[in-house]
Amino acid sequence: MAISNPPRTMPETEVARRSSGWAAPTARAIGLAAGLIAVAVVALLSLRFGSLPLSTRDSWDALFHYNPDDYEQVIVRSMRLPRTLIAICVGGSLAVAGTVMQGVTRNPLADPSILGVSQGASLGVAIAITYLGASNPGQYVWVGFLGAMLAAMLVFAVGTAGRGGAGPIKLALAGVVVAALLSAWTSTLLLMREETMDSMRFWLAGSVAGRGLDVLKVVSPFLLAGTIGCLLLGHQLNVLSMGDDSARALGMRTGRVRVIASIIVVIITGAAVAVAGPIGFVGLMIPHTVRLLVGNDQTRIIPLSVLAAPTLLLVADTLARVVVPLREVPVGIVTALIGGPVLIALIRNKAVDTQ
Repeated sequence: MAISNPPRTMPETEVARRSSGWAAPTARAIGLAAGLIAVAVVALLSLRFGSLPLSTRDSWDALFHYNPDDYEQVIVRSMRLPRTLIAICVGGSLAVAGTVMQGVTRNPLADPSILGVSQGASLGVAIAITYLGASNPGQYVWVGFLGAMLAAMLVFAVGTAGRGGAGPIKLALAGVVVAALLSAWTSTLLLMREETMDSMRFWLAGSVAGRGLDVLKVVSPFLLAGTIGCLLLGHQLNVLSMGDDSARALGMRTGRVRVIASIIVVIITGAAVAVAGPIGFVGLMIPHTVRLLVGNDQTRIIPLSVLAAPTLLLVADTLARVVVPLREVPVGIVTALIGGPVLIALIRNKAVDTQ
């Protein structure tokens, strides 16, 4: 009697590989769907709550059945909708910029300000207010954007000077030096002109209030193109995380990747800061929080950061409107109050890592 061969079983490693291959896209899709839902819910809350609480119906009608004679709908359309959209765009841009900078420099403390972009934009706005007579974001957004670009160019010029060209440590040190100089010049202008201080103090704290959709239209092409560019860099950042020697052995031109990534970060950060001011902790905290949830794969971290950061910034902006009765706190202060304890908790749990 012949003995039949036992059924062939798939090796455990192959089972794990195929299972993870199915589970990874599924988990990623679930995470993205959850992120989109969170952004939508928080955006609706942002339209509802403020110094004048509104109903969900008022917010919905303002979006899809607008009646210009309805006072509540006018508030939603003219004031709350622009700041909600700006918070979504600025938050997502700052988060991906921070993620890419941490991956490029392999520095867990890196964020967009490491290239002096925020300080350059601040100096540009101060010059526009002091010498060009600019009085609102629509007038000084381009000058702030130009200041951010020039500051980044100066950092690259300093960082690439000398032997060895531009490296992560040299760029970081150059960014610190240039940022300190630009901050000193900005402070000088603020002290020289009291009207400049009055106009800039709310902007310097970081705010999405008082901006119209016309301002967002100016910078949205830069934010969109830069964010897409960051999303396409996920695989390259994964390779860079293995170290320069390993990356070069795999055929990657590490210097070119770093330069391209840094240019993209400068563009989107400059655009975001020009609109909303230097909002801190978003580009630093969100990547670490997302990394704690999904691991070190940049192809997962970057898209989820695009959704997590707007959620944070919308929550912070909503709290900024209601935390002090009859007054409004700049959203940059609220993000700092939220981000500080979160980063401390991540550090205590040893979760702050880029590898």
